[in-house]
Amino acid sequence: MTEDVGSTVPRRQLGRLLRQFRTEAGVTLDAAAEALEYSRQKIWRIESGLGPVRVLDVKAMCELYHVSPEMTEAMRGLAAETKSKGWWHAYGDAVPSWFELYVGLESAAAHLRQYEETLIPGLLQTRQYSLGLARLDRPSVSEDERERAVEVRLQRQGLLTRRLPQPPQLDAILSEAVLRRSVGGRGVMMGQLSRLLEAAELPNVTVRVLPFAVGPHSGAVAGSFVILDFPATKGGRAAPEPSVAYSESLTGALYLDKPDELAAYRGAWKSLDALALDEAQSTDMIKTIIGELRHD
Repeated sequence: MTEDVGSTVPRRQLGRLLRQFRTEAGVTLDAAAEALEYSRQKIWRIESGLGPVRVLDVKAMCELYHVSPEMTEAMRGLAAETKSKGWWHAYGDAVPSWFELYVGLESAAAHLRQYEETLIPGLLQTRQYSLGLARLDRPSVSEDERERAVEVRLQRQGLLTRRLPQPPQLDAILSEAVLRRSVGGRGVMMGQLSRLLEAAELPNVTVRVLPFAVGPHSGAVAGSFVILDFPATKGGRAAPEPSVAYSESLTGALYLDKPDELAAYRGAWKSLDALALDEAQSTDMIKTIIGELRHD
């Protein structure tokens, strides 16, 4: 079954086009809001791709910006797509609103480059490791609520082995600290590290380790991050969705897509890529740490 990637990409595409045509028409946000009798916030949300858009609103905005009938029709089609729901909507509050956008982008990506400074990436976590984190991350919620959060994480992992659309390439670089930081106890960590070895055998997944021995590096400054690249559009009729750098914090996340922001994170990745062990050396280090845990 084709993976349902929801409305995230159509919303972003439509928002960028509407902002582009408004700018080309020389219409400010305030002027557009006044002419259309909308709030300034409503237009900003539409242009930022933060929610579904009515076809009627697209028609009105295109008329104001003097958009061609052909392009207006194409954008009306995008507006209809902004109402589709991804699988994660079924989990409700288990997916925080600030993380919902990332789940949609992750589902639509063709290539994920992920550096982790502190924890195993969500796409590679075992149930027990994820549950151990949930107990730390959500100490005040019920066990059922934690289980739902874990189910979301496990559901996300399906994109690595899906048939259609083609699964993304995941290139993960993990600080050695990630492998040695115990979550859930020795048994959980042994299972988790074994899971990393299994994932690395997938044709679309690489797992590499950045050892302590490299000393100070750009990742220590950048912190954990993901760079998401997207596939070409169907038939090549439009440019691919612009790449995004994603960086998460305790209460929210940053979605960075300006050229200078992306250049900074791509530079950090290039540096990490040059310093990390190769795949075979990384596998050896993971096996060594499993051995150490087994004989402690």
